Amino acid sequence: VTLITAVVAVIRGRRATVVRILRTYVVCAVCYFAVDFASAYLRPQRVIPMNTPWCFDEWCLTVTRATHSVKGDSQTYNIGLELFSQARRKAQHANGAWVYLIDDLGRRYAPDSNSSDVPLNTLLQPGESIRASRRFTVPANVREIGLVTGHGGPYCGVMSILIIGSAGCLFNKPTLVRLQ
Repeated sequence: VTLITAVVAVIRGRRATVVRILRTYVVCAVCYFAVDFASAYLRPQRVIPMNTPWCFDEWCLTVTRATHSVKGDSQTYNIGLELFSQARRKAQHANGAWVYLIDDLGRRYAPDSNSSDVPLNTLLQPGESIRASRRFTVPANVREIGLVTGHGGPYCGVMSILIIGSAGCLFNKPTLVRLQ
């Protein structure tokens, strides 16, 4: 609305109004992002315990198990997941849902490709739950590892930066389920 008002003021030849509108807009944006980044920097990392639901509105994911094995220069994590809907009336799914393992240095590890895996964006009826699993292979020297998840955009994408307090990924403090 602010930018449309500025465009209308430009068309009408009111340059002083345009400058005032844009200056106010920039000051407000700088203040907003200062609060956003400060809150993400100052808040402690949120660690969700295993077997605890991690919900995004009415779509939830729970890490139900994590098994670990080491073989040579790599280690494998088999992660059990439960996807469920808290909705009461409407079917739910998480468009663009993803999971990664992440280490203490912020390095992400994608799940191993497996065409038989239950898709994370499966449509769930109200109250429905399904079980899924993902397998991850990571280097043997990785010690602190957790699972991060989200949907609708990439890890540490624009939405995580626009929502106050959600930019913990910028400071290597994403919300996660600790596996070790």
